[in-house]
Amino acid sequence: MTAVIGPDNADVLPTELLIGGDWVTGSSAVTYDHIYPATGEPNAKITLAGPDEVDQAVASAREAQREWMSLPIGRRRDIMFDLADAVHDNIDTLGRLSIHDFAVPIRTAPGHAMLAESFIRYYAGHVDKAHGQNSEVSGKHDLNIVDREPYGVVGVIAPWNGPMVVVGLNVAPALAAGNAVILKPSELSPFSALRFGEICVAAGLPPGLVNVLPSDATGGRSLVAHPGLGKIHFTGGGVTARQVLTTAAANLTPVATELGGKSANIIFADADLDQAAILSAWQGPLGQSGQSCACASRIFVQDEVYDEFMQRFLAVLAAAKIGDPFDPEVMLGPVVSEPAMNRILGLIDNAVQGKHGTLATGGQRVGGECGDGYYIQPTVFTDVENRSPLATTEIFGPVVSVTRFHDESEAIALANDSDYGLNAYVQTMNLPRAHRVSRALQSGSVWINRNSDISPQGPYGGFKQSGSGRAGGIEGLQEFQQIKNTRIGL
Repeated sequence: MTAVIGPDNADVLPTELLIGGDWVTGSSAVTYDHIYPATGEPNAKITLAGPDEVDQAVASAREAQREWMSLPIGRRRDIMFDLADAVHDNIDTLGRLSIHDFAVPIRTAPGHAMLAESFIRYYAGHVDKAHGQNSEVSGKHDLNIVDREPYGVVGVIAPWNGPMVVVGLNVAPALAAGNAVILKPSELSPFSALRFGEICVAAGLPPGLVNVLPSDATGGRSLVAHPGLGKIHFTGGGVTARQVLTTAAANLTPVATELGGKSANIIFADADLDQAAILSAWQGPLGQSGQSCACASRIFVQDEVYDEFMQRFLAVLAAAKIGDPFDPEVMLGPVVSEPAMNRILGLIDNAVQGKHGTLATGGQRVGGECGDGYYIQPTVFTDVENRSPLATTEIFGPVVSVTRFHDESEAIALANDSDYGLNAYVQTMNLPRAHRVSRALQSGSVWINRNSDISPQGPYGGFKQSGSGRAGGIEGLQEFQQIKNTRIGL
């Protein structure tokens, strides 16, 4: 099903850089025509940061970080709670800006801001609880103190598919740990991040504690190469991550990463097949049009229920409404850009020509009223060989592969036969099996009978080429703290 495409132009889109609490155009900055993916038309001309603006932001952040750490710890805690309240009050606005960012449907867009609020509120509660410790040492009369201190200024590089999610996962713990943050959203999705920076100032954070610098690769390299950063957190793809790590190595700046995935979704014969079909559709091609590191793009189905599952799964996809992201009934929006659309369609065509699987549904650009936007039909390939390009490449679009398996050991082997290890999904009503399989899967997160639902209490991150470091929980706070050992001879 499709719906008429019509972006809502009533929203005010922030287009400048936010440095030191002020809107800045800058001297080395350039402009960029942001394209709304649902129509293919420009909706704003935004400012992108260059080297001069990075220098300015680092200087501003240093000063703000000193002010932040000079505040009583209870005051910092309360300001972060005020920030959580302010994000809550702006959830609708931030959700709509996320739609303008990358055309995520409105039925899910506010969830990004809600997640950010929950993480800010969680880490606000940790501000006055980041305790150090002491321990015995060989000098029995010595006092040995272990403290956790902030890095100072940290750079947080956000992907285009979830700037507000990164605000929660990375910006919130960085602030709670006592750091200042330079947030670099992609030029493809700058609006919600810029509005968040404005909310930070209004909520009482020192101006410059959160600077927001939309930029392309040039500005990103300037940020990563800056000697004033104490740490960098990068979320994105493996190719760019290697460039970030290489550039940061010049200053020996530590880098944490959350990278891509090619997540397995294992459906056993004892699963609730209706639930499994819905979860597989949403966590696969429908959710954010498959543009998620958590996308369950490799579906493994046990022989006994393969045909029955496929019938239900394809029926869910066929019923999904495609169209205007501002329509509350729309399930599937466009992919982020014309180059992304062409890349995904090229991968689909290569899979068909190379006979990497059988095309069961989709595979084409959506036409008609959606024809000017970057829409691709939900696409499913069956009988896919597990080491084919279709099963090993992170497509980052509404494309999934389906493969049969015979027994539990084969399912685990197929799932683990991947360079990635960010998420894995298991559908079963057998509790012992759920425990056995989850322990055997090489993945940072395993979701049993549910979709991925990142929460502040749970550390999130990858195995293998899906990155290093964790977001969420006490582990997420410690990513932005460095250890100091002080020993006093008594």
